[in-house]
Amino acid sequence: MAAGERRVGVKLGSRSYDVVIAPSFAGLRAALALVSSSTKVAVVTDDAVAPLWLDALRAELAGLTLIVIAFPHGEANKHQATWWGIVDRLLTEGVDRSTPVLALGGGVAGDMAGFAAASLLRGLTFVQVPTTLLAMVDSSVGGKTGFNHSRGKNLIGAFHQPSLVWAAMDTLATLPLREVRAGLAEVVKTAVIGDADLLVQMEADVARLAAGDVDALAGVVERCVQLKASVVGEDEREEGRRAVLNLGHTVGHAVEAAGGYGVLLHGEAVGIGLVAEAEWAVREGICVEPELPGRLRRLLAGLGLPTDVPATDRDALVAAMGVDKKRRGAKITVPVPVRSGEVTLVALPVERAAELLPS
Repeated sequence: MAAGERRVGVKLGSRSYDVVIAPSFAGLRAALALVSSSTKVAVVTDDAVAPLWLDALRAELAGLTLIVIAFPHGEANKHQATWWGIVDRLLTEGVDRSTPVLALGGGVAGDMAGFAAASLLRGLTFVQVPTTLLAMVDSSVGGKTGFNHSRGKNLIGAFHQPSLVWAAMDTLATLPLREVRAGLAEVVKTAVIGDADLLVQMEADVARLAAGDVDALAGVVERCVQLKASVVGEDEREEGRRAVLNLGHTVGHAVEAAGGYGVLLHGEAVGIGLVAEAEWAVREGICVEPELPGRLRRLLAGLGLPTDVPATDRDALVAAMGVDKKRRGAKITVPVPVRSGEVTLVALPVERAAELLPS
């Protein structure tokens, strides 16, 4: 292991892989060679990331032929037409089942590239190279891929595990501060799920984290990946415990969908959801720490994140929760906190979904 690298293994039998948290792209070529012998690599990115990091990636992968596909950035472009454009270009370029697909960018690039890899030729090798904090701590790990539908977020997709995740921390230096802070909402989520000490650490280090200090961020990335790797290793396809990772997402996804994708960043919506769902858990007597919602509000606000459900049509929010992908029949599986570092799953009848929203 090179100097400065941290590795976390995701244990899934024959589909196991490493998440490498590294200072830069240096070493990626050697790691890629361990999962693919192809001399051709399809790089899927977006038009915001490509000008910043594509040249550095080319330099690290010198000697390989890169097929570069860049689509318009943003959550608003996470849809069927983008997926179709990617797979059509891959077929036009003559890729075969030995060609790996490498996602360079944030969660949208990872989800779109991952679903292209999952669906094309019945499955291509997939490599995640996340360049946003949110993707590093959450979406790049665990194999969820897909895109949005007008009826809801991530309703079309597949589980397709990467063979390698390479998180180069220097890419965060070019990330807009708003994007860094949005990623920190997922870190707060992780702390509430299973790392009470991380929540305390974030409260003590809130100024450095909010400022995007890379050294402070590297530590929280590793801890988040460790928890997610543990959960995914236990429940790969979200049939049980993995549902806890959706904490904050029932309300968060509804806020995103009802407000229009791209108005709020995903992490911003998750932060709003964390507070709303924690407040509901306190009202229901499920959360035994009545001070937790206030702690979350203060921490998220200190990180520069919104904490209140926006003034959106309430009926639209409730309708969006009703088509949540976590719905099973007449109930939605909602993870809610019991205390800092512990959550439980509640099967909430759809007709009660409105209770999750502030009155």
